[in-house]
Amino acid sequence: MRQSKAASNASASTVQAMGAFAVIFDAEANVLLCHRTDRDAWNLPGGKVEAGEAPWEAAVREVHEEIGLHVRVDRLLGVYSVPERREVVFSFLCTPIGGSLRPSNEADDIQWFGRRALPSNTLPRHLERIEDAYARREVACLKVQRV
Repeated sequence: MRQSKAASNASASTVQAMGAFAVIFDAEANVLLCHRTDRDAWNLPGGKVEAGEAPWEAAVREVHEEIGLHVRVDRLLGVYSVPERREVVFSFLCTPIGGSLRPSNEADDIQWFGRRALPSNTLPRHLERIEDAYARREVACLKVQRV
């Protein structure tokens, strides 16, 4: 059965992009952030989930592409709806299992930061996700984030 053009447009407008980001802590509970090359901002490593890819697979892939680490996904930390950007974002607690830190075409600097020493130009949505990770809840949080 063919969909009408109006129905097709309506369903296309409801599709949301998915993102997946990794929260990586070191032994001293510092969090790993990367500095973006496209603007002066720090963020968690991660990005878009590709077609046919699971969000946790995207987090692993994005971490390796952006900063050179191989990670294991330990658990889901949060699911965030970002309505203004029509995105659903997954945040995962990850542990490094190999690779080495290196800049890329997406990240020109990579550093560990303490909870009270996060850069002032860290993306606000990422700050909230980092705080959620530090809260160490037993279950994943579900939140709406505004742009």
